[in-house]
Amino acid sequence: MTAEIRHETRHAPPEADGLDGLDGELHRERAHAAACRAALARQVEDADHQVVAGEDVSGDGASAEALGRYLRTRAKRLKELPESPPFFGRLDFGDAPETGDHRGQRYHVGRRRVSEDPTAQPLVIDWRAPVARAFYRASAREPLGLARRRRFGWAPWSPGAPEDLTGLEDEYLEGGRLGLAESDGPDGTGGGLLAAEIERPRTGPMRDIVATIQPEQDELVRGGLSESVCVQGAPGSGKTAVGLHRAAYLLYTFPQRIQRGGLLVIGPNRTFLRYIAEVLPALGELDVTQCTVEDLVAAHPVRAVDDERAAAIKQDARMAEVLRRALYGRIRASGSEPVVVPEGSYRWRVSPGELDRIVTEVLDQAPPYATGRENVRTRVVTELRDRAERRIGVTSGAWQRKVSRCRPVAAFLEAAWPAVRPETVLAELLGDPAALAEAADGLLDAEEQAAIRWARPPRSPKSAKWSEHDLMLLDEVAGLIERPASFGHVVVDEAQDLSPMQCRTIARRSAFGSLTVLGDLAQATAPWSAGSWAEQLAHLGKPRAAVVPLTTGFRVPAAVMDLANRLLPALDVDVLPAVSLRRDGELTIRRNADLDSMVVTAVRAALEREGSIAVIAADREAQRAAAVLEAAGLAAARAEEVGTAARVTVLPASLVKGLEYDHVVVLEPAAIVEAEPRGLHRLYVVVTRAVSRLDVLHSRPLPAPLSAAGD
Repeated sequence: MTAEIRHETRHAPPEADGLDGLDGELHRERAHAAACRAALARQVEDADHQVVAGEDVSGDGASAEALGRYLRTRAKRLKELPESPPFFGRLDFGDAPETGDHRGQRYHVGRRRVSEDPTAQPLVIDWRAPVARAFYRASAREPLGLARRRRFGWAPWSPGAPEDLTGLEDEYLEGGRLGLAESDGPDGTGGGLLAAEIERPRTGPMRDIVATIQPEQDELVRGGLSESVCVQGAPGSGKTAVGLHRAAYLLYTFPQRIQRGGLLVIGPNRTFLRYIAEVLPALGELDVTQCTVEDLVAAHPVRAVDDERAAAIKQDARMAEVLRRALYGRIRASGSEPVVVPEGSYRWRVSPGELDRIVTEVLDQAPPYATGRENVRTRVVTELRDRAERRIGVTSGAWQRKVSRCRPVAAFLEAAWPAVRPETVLAELLGDPAALAEAADGLLDAEEQAAIRWARPPRSPKSAKWSEHDLMLLDEVAGLIERPASFGHVVVDEAQDLSPMQCRTIARRSAFGSLTVLGDLAQATAPWSAGSWAEQLAHLGKPRAAVVPLTTGFRVPAAVMDLANRLLPALDVDVLPAVSLRRDGELTIRRNADLDSMVVTAVRAALEREGSIAVIAADREAQRAAAVLEAAGLAAARAEEVGTAARVTVLPASLVKGLEYDHVVVLEPAAIVEAEPRGLHRLYVVVTRAVSRLDVLHSRPLPAPLSAAGD
């Protein structure tokens, strides 16, 4: 028997037995939902009680403090978990022998385990439990022992009140037929609840997809902790959701191993992070670090701005070798002065030749700079100890520590392998033309060196004004000096836009962990975007990671996807056209000289229907679009308010990656394309943000790949 022991819906009141069909089933399931809510409330109460009781625990002070901290943390976590329906599915196993311990058992499946008591049979099993795999993978062809799979329909945004359970749908895997249901699918074959949940209008932040995970997504979600994987995901394929659910799965399945290193989620910008912020808490996971790459390297405030040329060079992979030369070029492996340590009437001496040999041998081992320096110190002290012990006998640990700190040894170290700070190395490199020329010889030409060199070097590293890209270089040098701590697992979204130096920043923090890399080469918009996943994975330190394509769009409808696919041939990327499973959706393309009146009309029409609305324009036009809507009396949120329940949001095209809206209004595609070198890639991103309806409004001719659609 697995940890998820069987349970029965034994809480239905006697009068439920007199109800037949759908009404009776709903009555019994609502009773079970009520029992689950009561059990969850008792869990919170019990946690508070244990905090109070734990204050009187016996034992030593350290143990009592650790226990109290654990109990307080647990109680706090239970209170912070967002309310949601206690379950979304049910598994009824058959009587076939191959079902094993699950033969004839019934399990409700939810976002987290619910039980009346830690030792009692669970009322709901966690979706990540091994037995719950059948909920996502079972089919009529491979039922995995299931006789029936039941899905539940809840009122939108329900906190899980029993009366919010509005319907259910049964699928009999053994016979391939549907049973009691709130609704059937559009083709009359069933599956209405699943399709309705996927296509349901959304407002506010991104939600979990735990009730609708598809088999190909589930396979990625349940991959092992040691496996690094790259997901090449088409728009609407759920790649971001896959990465977040994989994070939740790993935290559940490998808690101790993950807790040692931690789990990190990296997004492209803060707008995106606000949008996804509630997914992991909804799945019961609160202890996850979510940040941008810039947050990882924010050792100093950004007080300078690089031009495009300097930024591109500083993000180039060649800079890693330039910085390595600048750092390790400080080491002197020849021409040392002898180290002479006096002690009473004795003098312990290490010759220049021996010192140079020590430095050369340590340098050949290519250790981190600080580690190498300490290795040199240790080996010099060992040489001095050997000489001393031949004359005066065995030395103590205190003697060796005293010698390691003595002035002759310290002077030799400072001359041969000097202690440095990243700021000193980079300031000298960017401020001294000769130092830069030496480190960049054969890597950067004279024009490139001039582009990144400081016109007015600061008086000292402390007074330097660092740019955003300088901070990436500082992190590279810091990583060469001393390796940073490695996370147990890192999820990287929109990874196609990472520069080589940004990839190296992430690689240093996942050197002993695994990666989930998410992205779409067709949505690559940065000047340094990856040309292939093989190239990007090499920079991330995981060249052997499998690349898995997700080409099915579950959220983006066919009408929108067909328009986006017109752009693919012009993007010069090796990406298969996406295929949508949704035959619904609306696409409207309008041309009119009065763009302002068109956008007001389009937004007013969109407000008459359900769902979120985004107006997306070229960055320089977004402010104007917002002002036009406000002048017309239409309230519109801005980028910093993404993740709220606002019906209408106005966004610059550069910040929409990873977001989705039910209704998208795109203003002047030609301006979006002209705004940046990879403008067609940006337009591909923009049009695929719509998950129900897309309005393309323009006063100028459409970009060539879309001109036929406009006609």
